[in-house]
Amino acid sequence: MPSHPSHPPRQGPDALASSFAASYAGVVAFIAVVTEGSFARAGDRLGIGRSAVSRSVQKLEEQLDARLFFRTTRSTTLTREGELFYENCHPGVERIVQALEEMRELREGPPQGRLRVASTVGFGRKVVAPLLRGFQRKYPEVAIDLLLDDAATEFTAGHVDVAFRNGRLEDSQIVARQLFPMQLLVCASPAYRATHGLPRSVEELAEHRCINLRHASGRVCEWEFKVGGRPRKFSPQAMTSFNDAELVLQAVLDGQGLAQLPGYQIFDLVQGGALVPCLAQYAPDDRGHYICYLSRRHLPSRVRVFIDYMTAHTRTLNVQSLTTFSAAPR
Repeated sequence: MPSHPSHPPRQGPDALASSFAASYAGVVAFIAVVTEGSFARAGDRLGIGRSAVSRSVQKLEEQLDARLFFRTTRSTTLTREGELFYENCHPGVERIVQALEEMRELREGPPQGRLRVASTVGFGRKVVAPLLRGFQRKYPEVAIDLLLDDAATEFTAGHVDVAFRNGRLEDSQIVARQLFPMQLLVCASPAYRATHGLPRSVEELAEHRCINLRHASGRVCEWEFKVGGRPRKFSPQAMTSFNDAELVLQAVLDGQGLAQLPGYQIFDLVQGGALVPCLAQYAPDDRGHYICYLSRRHLPSRVRVFIDYMTAHTRTLNVQSLTTFSAAPR
């Protein structure tokens, strides 16, 4: 009889389904271990035991014929093969998990789960944190981690759901809603004004003691103005600088000099007479405070209701300083 080339037996639909189920469970367990840093915490995250996570990962390693983790009693780290596999499968799994979470929340009722929120330090303390109590009264099943950091937000690496950012946004990958304009105003204490007076132009700032804010990167924050319809930056030769906005504000209140401060931080102090504004007629008008997230699609309901709540309530805050402050020093 003539010979025919041999072919491996074709898998039936049951075998294919079984293989897919094992692979999917293994990938989900694998992603959870990488994200949480241990098999035990991955089990807590997935609502299953540590041994179940370990078995799923072992089956996946057998299917891939590759070792994905180095495991000791104290640590769990990725092998090189594990790093490559994570880079390839993580985006797809994240989209699947996000969609499943949204569907489960829609089916099971009110928003629930943990929400990681990032904000700059000053804005987080003054604006975001005071509104969280009202949000959690309305949505008691949503737990919130508020992370305050003036460094740029890393959504993916930091597992951040929502971030509050100041200034100008140039990242096209981020969805951003402006909450209200970012108003910057030069201020001094009444005692400083009584002793040194106040500048009437940007040029006169060079004759005054200034206090600078230093970014997390170490770079000194430039002062921004709009003169004759054009943006203008000023870099004061300050005797004092801080990397904390609250310390800058306190130095101004203590009469040490002038500083350019955001309206939300100083509005009540100006209203109460503790600070005196100047150069308001030169304030820039092309910056804003934003609430940001990565995608409009597949937003879990806890993220969606948080964005809507914070957008509505921050816009009602009485921080629109330039409509009230005097434009010229007295």
